[in-house]
Amino acid sequence: MKQEVYDKIVAYILENQERFYRLAYSYVKNREDALDAVQNAVCQALEHCRAIRNEEAVRTWFYRILVNESLRILKERNRFSPENEEVPEIPYEEKGFEPEGDLEAYLGRLDGDTQTIIRLRFFEELSLAEIAQITKLNLNTVKARLYRGLKRLRIDIQEVGL
Repeated sequence: MKQEVYDKIVAYILENQERFYRLAYSYVKNREDALDAVQNAVCQALEHCRAIRNEEAVRTWFYRILVNESLRILKERNRFSPENEEVPEIPYEEKGFEPEGDLEAYLGRLDGDTQTIIRLRFFEELSLAEIAQITKLNLNTVKARLYRGLKRLRIDIQEVGL
């Protein structure tokens, strides 16, 4: 029975690895950190696959692990940001995975939970119920934050005249 769960998780990860990378990249904005986030999430998922109670929840369970891992990497990077580093970091641009235009800048102005909800809803095409499971928020809270965030994005974009 547990081997079946393990095999199901492995198959799911292999099928969706590009989606996972894209989501992690949207958080950390760095190729190596995104790859680290996905790798760490995969390792955690495989180590703790016995803890999953509902085999049908593999999708939301793994997304929760990946989002938490991406946020952990961001916190770690902010905690240890090199202020006096002599070599300037050259930004890496991953073609096909970077967000379009200034949308990412506008998303960055929103609070963390709202950003996560919008990313999962529109970039990963998850249902609101799945997002509620991933973020551990009430479904109505997810809806309210989604619509409030979209309204804020619309106002910000209209101010610029795009």
